[in-house]
Amino acid sequence: MMRTLDLAALRSFLAIVEHGGVTRAAKRLNLTQSAVSMQLKRLEDGLGHILLDRARKGMTPTAAGEQLASYARRMLELNDEALARLTEPSYQGDLTLGAPHDVVYPHIPQVLRLFARTYPRVRVQLQSSYTSVLKDQFARGEVDVILTTELAPDQGSEVLQAGPLVWIGAPGGQAYRQRPLPLAFENGCIFRPWVQRALDAAHIPWVMAVESLSIRTVEATVAADFAVHAGIEDTLPPQLAQIDHGGQLPPLPTTYIAMYVSDGPNAGLAHKLAEVIRNMWAASAPLDVPAAAE
Repeated sequence: MMRTLDLAALRSFLAIVEHGGVTRAAKRLNLTQSAVSMQLKRLEDGLGHILLDRARKGMTPTAAGEQLASYARRMLELNDEALARLTEPSYQGDLTLGAPHDVVYPHIPQVLRLFARTYPRVRVQLQSSYTSVLKDQFARGEVDVILTTELAPDQGSEVLQAGPLVWIGAPGGQAYRQRPLPLAFENGCIFRPWVQRALDAAHIPWVMAVESLSIRTVEATVAADFAVHAGIEDTLPPQLAQIDHGGQLPPLPTTYIAMYVSDGPNAGLAHKLAEVIRNMWAASAPLDVPAAAE
């Protein structure tokens, strides 16, 4: 039985737990699948425990795996913090990251946590607003990195994810059957005119049942099955679900999650943050992503 845990093997094991399989873990760590599998095997052999249940869909931790994952997180956080403090003392300062509310989850909390561990002397302020507002602030140099949701990202952006908008409603809800179709959107939501144009083209009458400055109000209304909404599939809150409308609603346009990185005074730090964001999105196996805009 091993007397010292291999941190590289722990990192691979934890990546499998967090991303649900060897393939995504390998992509996240920039390793081959065989390397990740070998590290996992050595860890299981050394500890004398099966750490992951491979019989179910994906890979889920066993009781021993759950216990090890708890230790692994603490060990790796201490390791990464020590390395960051001793090897990268020059990186310090403040950054502002902007993102629309519907892009914050599930990745941004993980991005902030990982970046803080790697660059503990850098403070990142998260600012959530509409894409149009964020792009204006970026143009004025008020934010260092922004994420956007757009139909056609500008030149110089980097596309992280591409896919069609989906219709969103209450789980098992029936609001989508009503005519005119009740909609719920924030006043400045970029998806709102796209949805209205799609409904008009399909000759489906609609009514704006809820207009609000708060996404929480919109989400509560939709969760109560009073109206429907549209958004990005991978970012839905748990109280909402994609509507299986069977063709009763029109398809919605492809939208892009794009990233813009400032070349201003904080360019060095901004590109470090962008690298963490890029890796996090790559590990989530997004839909077909075109190359960054030239």
